[in-house]
Amino acid sequence: MSQRDYYEILGLSRNASEQDIKKAFRRLAMKYHPDRNPDDAESLAKFKEAKEAHDVLTDARKRSAYDQFGHAGVSGQGGFGGGASDFGAGGFSDIFGDVFGDIFGGRGGRRGARGADLRYDLSLTLEEAVAGKDVKIRIPTTVECHHCGGSGAKPGTRPTECPTCHGMGQVRMQQGFFSIQQTCPECRGSGSVVEEPCRHCRGAGRVKEEKTLSVKVPPGVDTGDRIRIAGEGEVSERGGTPGDLYVQIVVEDHPIFKREDSHLLCEVPISFVTAALGGELQVPTLNGKVVLKIPPGTQTGKLFRMRGKGIKPVRGGPVGDLLCRVVVETPVNLTERQKELLREFEESVSAGGKHHSPQSSSWLDGVKHFFEKMGL
Repeated sequence: MSQRDYYEILGLSRNASEQDIKKAFRRLAMKYHPDRNPDDAESLAKFKEAKEAHDVLTDARKRSAYDQFGHAGVSGQGGFGGGASDFGAGGFSDIFGDVFGDIFGGRGGRRGARGADLRYDLSLTLEEAVAGKDVKIRIPTTVECHHCGGSGAKPGTRPTECPTCHGMGQVRMQQGFFSIQQTCPECRGSGSVVEEPCRHCRGAGRVKEEKTLSVKVPPGVDTGDRIRIAGEGEVSERGGTPGDLYVQIVVEDHPIFKREDSHLLCEVPISFVTAALGGELQVPTLNGKVVLKIPPGTQTGKLFRMRGKGIKPVRGGPVGDLLCRVVVETPVNLTERQKELLREFEESVSAGGKHHSPQSSSWLDGVKHFFEKMGL
């Protein structure tokens, strides 16, 4: 299996559509195919690499695994294999049969196209995302018509063989040295036609409905994670494979914590007195309270790390940390007496010079030196 990035191999961005992927592969295959480059090992290697990238990225399940886990997610699934013998007995046009078939409307066989995939956005609180949860969701979808059994034909009748493709679901076209298969325009790939449509589904073989599903959300998920439920997408027309349901996780903003991967961040306001003299505070975690010790002379912005109080990642790894950033809060709504005491305190501190305010004194020295250089 190639260890180069599949999107880089095809020259595409990570949000490329399936159509873009197929077009990019077709361009590279035209250039590097062994039939056009006999006895050229470098071209053979590039063709195999492009084919491997195409096979993984045009498969929704494999692409999802690759996007989340990289090559480890498709190890053993997407490789193209050994040498030139892997291309089989077919020639250049045979390799392109499937590619052009996909581009112009689907793969062959006596069945309809695959049903559409569905997406459901599942909103979770931070606590629910971290702990995991079993939820029930209700989704609008299409299901097999119960009256005709999904055939699309009036009960008591059944579909007949398509006269255009003779039941194959595809028609073949010759274009130069390419032999192109495309979906039959008459039966749309099913291989059969309905002469007397079912009145309930109007010949589609499926009807709209809502259904309830149970979804197991694993602990540690984050916004952007997806849970795939195979076969719970839309039912295809007249006998095709159903699509999949993708549950997209959206984690709501939290009033206290912000999440960064496996770490949690929070701001902790402390009083001027606590910052100067030190003290202890109780701070929240997702599992209860912990004591945060504030040393004397703590400045605003100081970051305290509480190891192991973060999140266990959904894909494994160590538990993250809780990072507490202290913010020294300036007192407001002071009485005249309080103001007087602060002025007395300021005079006392000023008399101590750099000993009490090293950062302020250092900054003032820098400003003074700057003005002197400027001749001010």
